[in-house]
Order: sequence, then C-alpha cells, then structure tokens
Amino acid sequence: MKSKDRPADRKEQKEKMAAVVKVLKDRYPAAECALRWEGDPWRLLVMGRLSAQCTDKRVNEVAGPLFAAFPSAADMARAEIAAIEALVRPCGLYHTKARDLKEASRQIVEDFGGELPREMDELLTLAGVGRKIAHLLRGDVFGLPAVVTDTHCIRIGGRLGFYPEEEKTPVKVERILTALVEPEESADFCHRLVLFGREVCSARSPACGSCPLAERGLCEHDRRAKAKARASL
Repeated sequence: MKSKDRPADRKEQKEKMAAVVKVLKDRYPAAECALRWEGDPWRLLVMGRLSAQCTDKRVNEVAGPLFAAFPSAADMARAEIAAIEALVRPCGLYHTKARDLKEASRQIVEDFGGELPREMDELLTLAGVGRKIAHLLRGDVFGLPAVVTDTHCIRIGGRLGFYPEEEKTPVKVERILTALVEPEESADFCHRLVLFGREVCSARSPACGSCPLAERGLCEHDRRAKAKARASL
C-alpha cells in the first residue's frame, strides 16, 4: 500500500469518527429504526428477516397484514407455511423467509420460553438470524452496543475512509467500526447512517456538494475526487 493511502493511526481515526458521529447526531437527533416494530422484539426479528434484499418501506407495508394474521410467535409457529408465504411474498425470497420465520418463531416459543434471547450466541441459533439482525436486535431491543453492517453502513464507512471503499465484507466492517465508534453511540449511529445514506450519500448519486461531512473535511471519497479534479486542470 502506498504511503499516501495508509489509514491514519487509530487515535486519528477515533477522533474523526467522533466528529462524524456528532455531525450525524446533530442532523438526525431522533435515531429511529426505519422498521415499525411497535416495541415488540419478535416483530423486529421478523421484519429484520424480511428486510433482506427488500426495502424497509415494503417490509412495513407487508407487516400490517402479516401481524394481523399472526399476532405472536406462537401463532406463527403454528401457521401453515403456505399461509406465511402468501403474506411475505412481496418481500422476495418468500419460500426461504417464510420457512425461517416459522422455525425462528418455534424456537423462541419452545427453546426460549417465548422471550427473545439477548446474547449473540443464542440469537445466532435462530433460523435466518445472522450477525446483522442479531446486532439490530441487541441494539434496539436491549440497548446494547451494536454495529449493524447494512449496505448504507458499509458504503458510507468506506467513502469516509475508515477502510477501503472496495471492502464489502460485513464482518470485517463490523470489526473496524466497533473499534472506532463509542459503544453507547453505535446502535443509533447505524440508524443515522441509513437516514444519511438515503438523503445524502446514496449509492449511485451521492450529493457531495451538499454533504455536511465533506464540508468539514471528513470524507475521504470527496477529498480524493477534488484532488483528482485539480490534477486534471
């Protein structure tokens, strides 16, 4: 790696992250999950699973009829798989998602006494639950430190220069960001990244000219783009 591309040392990166967190916190004081789970941990698990390769908006639309038909984990555990499939079909991958939701609901009822577990290793035993969903649950339900590496988080973290933009491995990104974000800020920080990714730093056409992070010199992607433009003059 060329010297000019070497990441700053850990202290500098943590200071930069603290500045990023403050800017986003000022911009989005209410760091709320985009999924409308109504305070029910099981519902957040279900909606988190449905959100794979699906928009939060679509998941929220599907959730109404789904939870009307199956109001609890016990109801879904007893349901016919075809009935679940019919309701979650708009979210895509409906065969797999329906199977996972039924099995995870059964596990919650039979293995955890009807309560969502809070420990990472227990959450990862639930059907269809990976580290992303587990962190979402730990952060939003239990108020624990959690870095949810969704597409917005991975994309924006790379653009800001906390790791190479080409890095797309969720576990690696999780490890890097966990070391940089203060634990008590991590869950809300990830929700704010989602809002920022939709409003400013989109995948195809980031609004760099009106970006508060670029304005404060916190975006490596913007810095390199401007340097390239100057070099071409």
